[in-house]
Amino acid sequence: MSGFLELLAPSATAFGKAEFIFTVVLVLVAVKVAGDLSVRFGQPSVFGKLLVGLVIGPSFLGWIQASSLLTELAELGVLLLMFIAGVETDVKEFMKSAGGAALAAVLGVIVPLAAGFGLAMVYGYDWARSLFVGTILVATSVSISVQTLRELGRLQTREGFTILGAAVIDDILGLIVLSLVLGLELGQGGGVLGIAVLIFKVLLFFAAGILLGRTLVPAVLRFASKMGVSVPVLTAGIAFALLFAIGAELMGLAGIVGAYLAGLMISMTPFQNDIFEGVENVGYAFFIPFFFVSIGVAADVRGLTGGLVIFTLLALLLAVLTKVIGCGAGAKLSGLNYHESLAVGVGMVARGEVALIVAKIGLDSGLIPEDLFTSMVIVAIATTVVTPPLLRAVFKRS
Repeated sequence: MSGFLELLAPSATAFGKAEFIFTVVLVLVAVKVAGDLSVRFGQPSVFGKLLVGLVIGPSFLGWIQASSLLTELAELGVLLLMFIAGVETDVKEFMKSAGGAALAAVLGVIVPLAAGFGLAMVYGYDWARSLFVGTILVATSVSISVQTLRELGRLQTREGFTILGAAVIDDILGLIVLSLVLGLELGQGGGVLGIAVLIFKVLLFFAAGILLGRTLVPAVLRFASKMGVSVPVLTAGIAFALLFAIGAELMGLAGIVGAYLAGLMISMTPFQNDIFEGVENVGYAFFIPFFFVSIGVAADVRGLTGGLVIFTLLALLLAVLTKVIGCGAGAKLSGLNYHESLAVGVGMVARGEVALIVAKIGLDSGLIPEDLFTSMVIVAIATTVVTPPLLRAVFKRS
């Protein structure tokens, strides 16, 4: 009898596959349910989607742990999210906001960099550690703001375009600051020469991306539209998004910048609507939920102890205020009104995966200790979680 029961018992391989599939099902269902509950309580759905990652992650229930599976699916999710934002963008209106975006981005780098540096110095960290804390606070993850603005119907507005443009410029400026800090402290990046090379690579990426986007992309999409297979145009569009993301990574930029640029290029083709509808279905049905959950899973509030709690709370307060004040002031100086400027400042608050990447670089290079890394991760997650309700509150008053 026992031998018969052993034959019925699942193999170790079967258990492994079942666990993998269960993780996928849990993430998809949890994100949709949490998003729906968030809307019922008067908040953007993305607020609940982010919180559920904290709940089912290591901070509370521990049902989902950080893994290569979650990381890779989340990476595809955020690339598709930014690609969708690019595809639905009105390029002419976007260009009108370029000046305001530049001002918002510059002040949105200077103010948090100085505040983070000052806070860390007060807490006894040396100048290098302090400068790196400021660098982490510089980072902006616009992905969450994009999703929130879409839900609120404000993505295609002056403040929406300004946030998008400022986020791209912010990413570039943040990379320059990161290269400078690593060059000064660790001898990485080649100092001034390294920064010059980085700027050249950034300019080269945008020049090549725009050239290909205006020539090769439309030609390939026209060719794909004549193929006798299922959704060839959508497949070609997604392929371009991923290829542009690869190009951005190779040139030192975040992949989301490349995916967004690919979307902008496709938005100027006759295939905009078809690709937008298709990639929206693919992204939100499967990949994008993993991005939302990965943000919450990355945090483990159990790592906060003692005096680090106060430091983290102060860093969080500064992280919010410096973006609201810095980016908001830049937007106001560029001609936006008070409410639009406030929306821009709030829309730049989320640090998300960009700050997590910068913090991990600091930990791996030995530039920041484990406890400071934990604190910065919590700040990155918390700023990301508070951004959707803050944005909703701002738009309700405008």
